[in-house]
Amino acid sequence: MSTPVQIGALRLTNRLVATAHGSGAVAGGLALPGDDEYWRRCAAGGAAMVIAGGTVVSPESTNRIGNTTEAWRPEAVHGLRRRAAAIAQEGAIPVCQLVHLGRETLGAEIWGHPVAPSAIRSPREPVRPRTMTEADIDRVVDDFVVSARHAADAGFAAVELHAAHGYLLAQFLSASTNHRADAGTISGRARILHRLHAALTDACPELVLGVRVSIDGAEEAGMDINGLCALLPLLEMFDYINVTVGVRTTYVRDMATDLPPLLTHGARLRAATTRPLLVSQAFRSRRDIESALDAGADLVGMARPFIADPQIAGKLLRGDDSAIRPCVSCNEDCRTFTPALLCSVNPELGPGGSGDRPAMPLRLGRRPGTGNRVAIVGAGPAGLEATLRLTPTHDVTLFEAGAHIGGQLRVAAHAPHRAGWARLLRFYQDNIDPATLRLEHTARPADMDGFDEIVIATGATEMSTAGACHATEAIVDRNRIRPGSRVVVADDGFGYWPAVGAIESALEAGAAEVTVLVPGPGFGTSLPVESRVQLRERLAGRPVTFIVEASPVERAPAPDSTSETLVTYRNNLSGKRSRLVCDLFVTVGERIARDWQPFAQELPHARIQVIGDAAVPRRVAHAIAEGYAAAQAITSSRHPITAA
Repeated sequence: MSTPVQIGALRLTNRLVATAHGSGAVAGGLALPGDDEYWRRCAAGGAAMVIAGGTVVSPESTNRIGNTTEAWRPEAVHGLRRRAAAIAQEGAIPVCQLVHLGRETLGAEIWGHPVAPSAIRSPREPVRPRTMTEADIDRVVDDFVVSARHAADAGFAAVELHAAHGYLLAQFLSASTNHRADAGTISGRARILHRLHAALTDACPELVLGVRVSIDGAEEAGMDINGLCALLPLLEMFDYINVTVGVRTTYVRDMATDLPPLLTHGARLRAATTRPLLVSQAFRSRRDIESALDAGADLVGMARPFIADPQIAGKLLRGDDSAIRPCVSCNEDCRTFTPALLCSVNPELGPGGSGDRPAMPLRLGRRPGTGNRVAIVGAGPAGLEATLRLTPTHDVTLFEAGAHIGGQLRVAAHAPHRAGWARLLRFYQDNIDPATLRLEHTARPADMDGFDEIVIATGATEMSTAGACHATEAIVDRNRIRPGSRVVVADDGFGYWPAVGAIESALEAGAAEVTVLVPGPGFGTSLPVESRVQLRERLAGRPVTFIVEASPVERAPAPDSTSETLVTYRNNLSGKRSRLVCDLFVTVGERIARDWQPFAQELPHARIQVIGDAAVPRRVAHAIAEGYAAAQAITSSRHPITAA
């Protein structure tokens, strides 16, 4: 992992690469202040090479939002120069990935119209693209050349052509999407890459050139492993080859993907090319990285792990694995860009690439703390984050009513295909001194005597429905679901992970039939799009039925049965009532903050902060950010006090 490697004229100091992604600190196609700071932090952690993505080469690939860098514009060079300099100043090789989306729009409105080698509609788009003329191809080649020249002028040492994920160059490479006269063979379809390589080498001889290709999605602009291995020998002119997986909506796998998909193909990929080989997607651990290198990869790439912990490369190289804040692959923040690149588990990444994530703990009391003792009540993610940040400088006691740390995070980690949360809990477990923990202790106001600061992180509970099984119970206690049983799950209208966890827990326990009542027009609409695609793949062929616009109105014992339940539900549009018989009725209840008011009432002069679900039940990102913010306020002793 620490051995240097040569890529063209470049010497990389180790085998770890931060692969292409965007900071989101871009507006109107131009990098904003803070973009360079994001890339500086990404490079400072020890990666040998950092690939900046989100860089488009042609006007028709630009969305109205303007949050991708428009590399063909001369005005973009200034921001690109700051980006490249930030990476290089931290000792990493700066690389600029260039892409044309072709028929794909990323689901965003665009100003122009999509183009492609052939007029074949993407399954993710409502209309087919316009077939490119030869003049169009000439223009796009010129756009790549201009964009590469701008990258070189800005100080990037290399350019990577994005020919993966079903975008324009991948559309040329795929027999599914390229029906042009010269597309009958793989060599004919690869001609566009040969042409681009020659044009870029002529215009920018100082640049190292790489290319990114991918497997999967062969039916819609991707390749299977056989097709990729046939292509790789035709790409020997490039200085390195970056291999990844997937097409749009499948190329960023969530935590249900346990192992890097390319691990099983390492030997075949190595045999298919003599060029330096970079492999990426779902690499998170030393074991998987070393397995890929042992199989013949020269470099291993990661993107989301660098977002979660920019120091990951250095920690791996030092053997400090337990200190790595893990990417859990939840895709909840890093894929939405609202408003910029964020991370659910990294509170030190704020919008625009600089500063901390905004967070607003509820702050009560009038007397500032004067000593060093801090009581934290509740060992869910909010309390754990606050404890982690405070223990190096303060005398902390973490009270937890249960026998284990984690709170709702522990429940989430019990759900099928959601073990990524367990990685985060292990991180806290490994990095918090056990001496700070008081498990199975329900803290009372009387326990707060002698503490200078109090942080309430008691979390939330799921509202109950008489006689029903809660989603959290179905997830944690699969024994409640008998093999062969019929299960009805009443969603709360948001189709978020508690409902998914209940459904998949029932299937894992052997339910013969799962019926989901959805009060809205669709299920899973709150899930990240990549997670929704993976969920559909897992549920395909399983005994699951979704009934939309349906709300339960009554449950009662089924006639002539001692164990079955009769569920009456209403169609929310027509008002018609229907019935289902089941063996177990599961509801996804609203989460309600636990009552922490006794602390405020009995300790009116104490300085108290209420964080995470104890304030208002939300997502893990809010809990972690507020735990971090509460710790920062205590450390600085400057936070404003709001009367209770």
